[in-house]
Amino acid sequence: MLLEVYFTSDREVISFCEHLFWYHKQIELHWKVHEEWGNHILLNDNLPGMETYETVAKSMVDVFVEHRLPSMIKDVIERVFYYTSTAETERILDLTLWIIAGDDEDSHRVRNNRDPCQVLKTLFITTIQQTSIIHFDSVIHFQLKPFKDQLEHYVGLAIDEFKREEEHQAFIHTVRNYVNKKKPKFAIVYILQGKEFIFFKPSGKPFAKMELRILMQEEPLYIVGLDENEPNLAPLVAMSPEIIKIYGDDPAEPKTLTIMNIFQERVEFEPYDHFPFTHFSKKE
Repeated sequence: MLLEVYFTSDREVISFCEHLFWYHKQIELHWKVHEEWGNHILLNDNLPGMETYETVAKSMVDVFVEHRLPSMIKDVIERVFYYTSTAETERILDLTLWIIAGDDEDSHRVRNNRDPCQVLKTLFITTIQQTSIIHFDSVIHFQLKPFKDQLEHYVGLAIDEFKREEEHQAFIHTVRNYVNKKKPKFAIVYILQGKEFIFFKPSGKPFAKMELRILMQEEPLYIVGLDENEPNLAPLVAMSPEIIKIYGDDPAEPKTLTIMNIFQERVEFEPYDHFPFTHFSKKE
């Protein structure tokens, strides 16, 4: 199978070749420079036709996401949503790229388990199947309309995430100021990670739920926007310990990060197997 691909950008053609060899090292290609159309890649391989289409399309998607998509997203952020701050634009750009191309559970959730990159791949495959001569610039300009039509939606999702981040940071700042001005009620509190935190006294005895409830009811948590039924942060704000020792397997776990951001130098994180109260078991 012979396939000709043209790129005007040197960076893009290098990226394309790198991705091709990443997906299929046995693909043969010849690279020369065409006087009028720029970099000319001639692909000649023994792979089944559909496998070649898949490989070339995936490589083109990678090149597009890396080299073309950021400027498209930035244009939408500024032209459609009227953001002018460089810092805000960059953060929304990062979030949009994460939503579109992210492979983690949270990005899948935000985009409702849809796969924009699959849409891109389908558009590239359709183009490749129709002709053996591909001009990358032409495909970008004329064949990607279905994806471009969706782009405003994904930027909108990113802006929603950005606003949630801003609200969360404002909340963190408010709670941090509150606890920094508050007199500690406990010298040290130990915590085990889990779906909900388990709080321990220095004696190794876990706090009873009723004890935590009383502590929270005595504290005007509504001032910082906390509900007295919130099981993880609210008890710590009510106690405001001088030292918080968290034991677990994931220092990047969201609840733990929130505690670290609020209490800062008061927090120490250690592996679960360093937990000092070995008589306690989660199964109890």
